[in-house]
Amino acid sequence: MTTELLRPTSRLLDSWAAAVAEFGDGHIDGSGLQSPVTPDRATLDALVAESITLADTTVAPPEGRVHNDLYWIVDEGEVVGFLSFRHALNDYLREVGGHIGYAVRASRRRQGYASAALALALDRAREIGLDRVLVTCDDDNEGSARTIEGAGGVLQDVRDQSEKGHPMLRRYWITL
Repeated sequence: MTTELLRPTSRLLDSWAAAVAEFGDGHIDGSGLQSPVTPDRATLDALVAESITLADTTVAPPEGRVHNDLYWIVDEGEVVGFLSFRHALNDYLREVGGHIGYAVRASRRRQGYASAALALALDRAREIGLDRVLVTCDDDNEGSARTIEGAGGVLQDVRDQSEKGHPMLRRYWITL
């Protein structure tokens, strides 16, 4: 396994489309996409453009957004998942999304990709000078909770976020 984080690119269109399709009509954490998603060239082109805009720290992010590095979790040229690294927290991210959101496609889960990607994202957080990051997961997502705890996550609390479209949510802080 040679996990790396790559920025969205049209070079991996087919692999990206297969990964997106594997999630079905549900939301894909860390993907930068809003469900339902049509995994085609136009959607990818728009995602690539948005990822460039959100990552550009020389300009203010769009209203209600923060600077954000969108990545694909890639192993030997295959898109196995998605990761979003937010440089700062707004009110919504402080409650629900955190600094880092990620998802691994079902066929590639339980193979260490989430742990490897989270470690790489923590390196990125250190690069930009953060002292700690907030990472969240659904309360019933035992795999993600173990991944976050394995990276040093300390549980702050479990909150009902149903009014924001999420079930009970675990909120962890990882000190860098």
